[in-house]
Amino acid sequence: MMSILYCYRIEETSAMLLRKAFSGGLVVGGTMLSLLLIMVHQLYQPSTFSQGYTSTQPDTLQAGVSNMIHREEQQLRMSTRQEEVTTSRFCIPQKKFVFIKTHKTGTCTTINIFQRYAIYNKLEVLMPVSQGPLSWPFPPEEADYIHTPDGTYDALMHHFVYNKTWLLTKFPPETPYISIIRDPFHHLKSQMNYYHLPMILGIEDSKDAVKTFLKDPWRYRNKSEVFFDHVNVTWDGTRNPLSFDLGWPAEKADKEEEASIYITQLDKEFTLVMILEHLDESVVMLRRLMCWEIRDVVYFLRIENKRYYAFKRYEATPEELDNHRRWSAVDYMLYDTFNKSLWRKIAAQGPDFFDELQYFRRIRVEVSHHCTEMMNTHKNETLTVKESRWSPEFDVDYTYCSYIYSKRVRRLDEVMRGYRITRKELDHSVMDTVINVLLKHKGFPTFKNIQDAHAAGIVGMHTHKIRAVGKYQYR
Repeated sequence: MMSILYCYRIEETSAMLLRKAFSGGLVVGGTMLSLLLIMVHQLYQPSTFSQGYTSTQPDTLQAGVSNMIHREEQQLRMSTRQEEVTTSRFCIPQKKFVFIKTHKTGTCTTINIFQRYAIYNKLEVLMPVSQGPLSWPFPPEEADYIHTPDGTYDALMHHFVYNKTWLLTKFPPETPYISIIRDPFHHLKSQMNYYHLPMILGIEDSKDAVKTFLKDPWRYRNKSEVFFDHVNVTWDGTRNPLSFDLGWPAEKADKEEEASIYITQLDKEFTLVMILEHLDESVVMLRRLMCWEIRDVVYFLRIENKRYYAFKRYEATPEELDNHRRWSAVDYMLYDTFNKSLWRKIAAQGPDFFDELQYFRRIRVEVSHHCTEMMNTHKNETLTVKESRWSPEFDVDYTYCSYIYSKRVRRLDEVMRGYRITRKELDHSVMDTVINVLLKHKGFPTFKNIQDAHAAGIVGMHTHKIRAVGKYQYR
């Protein structure tokens, strides 16, 4: 009876071992499998155990089989771990991407990541003929960007209103789409300052401009909406400007149900929309989704933007925030959607994500300190960052520091081009939005580029002391 019971246990154990082996993708060697079958076969012969064997013999055999099973399980676990490491460390880096550079969202910091990646990987970037936006707020025309010999591109990263239809003519359908947004209220404050909106809205006390505006945003609608004559497009710097950059028309600010459907579609189309308030988490997620290395995504740690303006630290009351949420409802939907989307992606990564996040922050600080010292002293001392679970070893040399330390988008643009932008090319720059906004405020028409404005007699654009000397002089 004992032999039969033991035989059953051995058979069950061996079957379990085989199931584990085959389910784990292991190939059991012929010798090992034969030995296992012989032992099971012998156990089915009662005479073998009834003649000349004591009761301790099954225990000895069980111990041997148990040891064998233990060794096989260890090999299975080791194989599984090796598979996981191979999968995570040897994915295929994405060498094509579209980065929709939004306004006043920390994009001068984040674009540096994409510029460096393009430089080090020799990517063909769809670049503007001059500096600044690729085109904004309209799709590019043929004369606006540099053409490659075969008309194909690897990346886009300059200001451009998201237009999937146009992008599909330049990039494969599987190209990753990336962008970045920020909390709408803090975005409003930055917009108000950068675009001189208190002056344009006619708010006399600029110190309390945000507070005054949020008491009744609808009161300023006729002034906050700016119509760009040259492209027949309406833009509002106070109402849903984030959504506008991602393709939602300003004229549809009140179409919230339609906007909700549009944002749901954006969530499907974009690989990642980063959140400025969670920039480190966003960048680590970017690295993982794009299968890049730590050296690719480290950004320079700068002290908080020192540019002061009166309402920079202003905290709105609950009533003011409620007004803003209703006024800029589409932007709040956009932010809420992609903030949740980011954290869903993070949750799917598992606890290892936060180990990498901690490591990334440490390396970011080390690299920032090293590059600050190198740029200040001009000493070419290389910092070697050792290999980690998430990235191979890499060197932080003078060239790397000069790239990551650069504050000007134009400088790395010129590195990507291989030459400096000429004066003639600068005249073809797409007009900075702030200049067109100021032109509109002064009663002038808007223009596509500086050359057109100069031809119309508009001067003083580089200093924002805009005036006319031609046909618009007496407006």
